Amino acid sequence: MIPLSVCIIGKNEEKNIERCLAPLVPYGFEIVYVDTGSTDRTKELAAKYTDHIYDFEWINDFSAARNFSLQKASHNYVLIIDCDEFLTDIDLNGIEQAIQEHPRGIGLVLRINQCESNGKMTVSPDRVERLFHKRYYHYNYTIHEQVCDINTNSTYCERYDIPLTLDHIGYIGSDEEKRLKAERNNALLFKEIEKHPNDPYFYFQVGQSYNLIDDYENAYIYYKKAFEFPLNTEELWVQFMAVTFINSMTHTGRSDEALEFFEPLYSYFANTADFYCSMGNIYLNLTNPQPLKAMMEYVKASQCAEAQEEGSNTFIPYYNMGLINEMLGNAPAAINFYQKSAAYHYPLAEERLAVLTGTC
Repeated sequence: MIPLSVCIIGKNEEKNIERCLAPLVPYGFEIVYVDTGSTDRTKELAAKYTDHIYDFEWINDFSAARNFSLQKASHNYVLIIDCDEFLTDIDLNGIEQAIQEHPRGIGLVLRINQCESNGKMTVSPDRVERLFHKRYYHYNYTIHEQVCDINTNSTYCERYDIPLTLDHIGYIGSDEEKRLKAERNNALLFKEIEKHPNDPYFYFQVGQSYNLIDDYENAYIYYKKAFEFPLNTEELWVQFMAVTFINSMTHTGRSDEALEFFEPLYSYFANTADFYCSMGNIYLNLTNPQPLKAMMEYVKASQCAEAQEEGSNTFIPYYNMGLINEMLGNAPAAINFYQKSAAYHYPLAEERLAVLTGTC
């Protein structure tokens, strides 16, 4: 196996650190933990799993802390994990093969984000850049740090999937915890915007902070600002922003504006179930709804092999196809799609199915 160093930074993570480190130990990785100022038992607990523990004085710069951890790694290939991420699945042979096929690429791990919305727990998978050769890449940006070419700071690099899955609980918390996190992040992001007023990435991340606390109006403002700049639509974050921008518009009654904005850009983003579902939502929420066009988008979503958001290629489009058929007066077809959605225990589909079949 190509030797790997797992690099982790953290502060006051005593509730997560053992759950993070323990699954790594059986694989023989070098574990490098960099602490940025803990006042709890984080370092004491980390010491049960690794001798490579270092202190880094916090300077409001996540990239600086990340890059310090890379410097402490003994091996060239590094795997980055956060304290609130826990290894659940890994194929070492598959990782080695992927590295050999892409020696200068950036490996994407599958992250399963645990989310809470309106009192309901959901999951949202995504692919994140976490494995690379430290002589070729490092981190840039003080917050929401990005893996960049070490010579050019370009984020446009070869990427490839690796067979490794992480369970992520960082989006779970009380409304107050989310608000404090959003305020902390935005304080740093606004400073970055002052230094880099023409970098759309920071406007996107401010929008994300507002989206975290369901402030869709402010999220819309900053996503819209990001889209005013030239964008590389092949970047993962730009693809994701298209979906979140649409969602902020549908939440704030701007579906007509969303359609006018994204129809000319459709071909740049039409490659994920999430985008197709978002476009379907636009058509359904227009001043003059277009249910048949919405149906076409949901069909495309259901035909996607992989989804970022939970259910965006299964129970969500099935439910909406049922809803559209019900709107059009085709009860048998509506029941059929509601049944497909309810098979995933989607509550809204179960409710409509009960009404149409008279079992409620």
